[in-house]
Amino acid sequence: MGGEEAIQILVADDDLEDCMLLKEAWQDFLLINNLSFVHNGEELLDYLHKRGEYKDAPRPDLILLDLNMPKKDGREALIEIKADSALKSIPIVVLTTSSAEEDINKTYQRGISGFITKPVTFDGLVAVLRTLKKYWVEIVKLPPNGDRQ
Repeated sequence: MGGEEAIQILVADDDLEDCMLLKEAWQDFLLINNLSFVHNGEELLDYLHKRGEYKDAPRPDLILLDLNMPKKDGREALIEIKADSALKSIPIVVLTTSSAEEDINKTYQRGISGFITKPVTFDGLVAVLRTLKKYWVEIVKLPPNGDRQ
């Protein structure tokens, strides 16, 4: 990207309070209308495949993925996303409460772009998101997104 062009960020997290805090933290430095939420792995895959209520969903440039979600957890969804040739180029950053070495190792082996343990304070979350924004919006060149106008 290399600039301040807005990117589409999809957050997959079942904790509604965490989602609210993420949205609040992003408000200071990213356009909120480029932030979408799903709350389990099935919704994540429906969103990515534009099924049902997500038929008009924009393709995300970045996915923030919680590992512990109902119906289909983040680990299972990650395997399916990275096995799909149409989706596997979307960068995925795990943002989860886990700091288990096994989760870190397995998710990197399955193709994630980063692993972040959720900070316990709002200020910590803002600091993490500020760094994510700097890296993913201002520094990194992302793969082309056909949905972006």
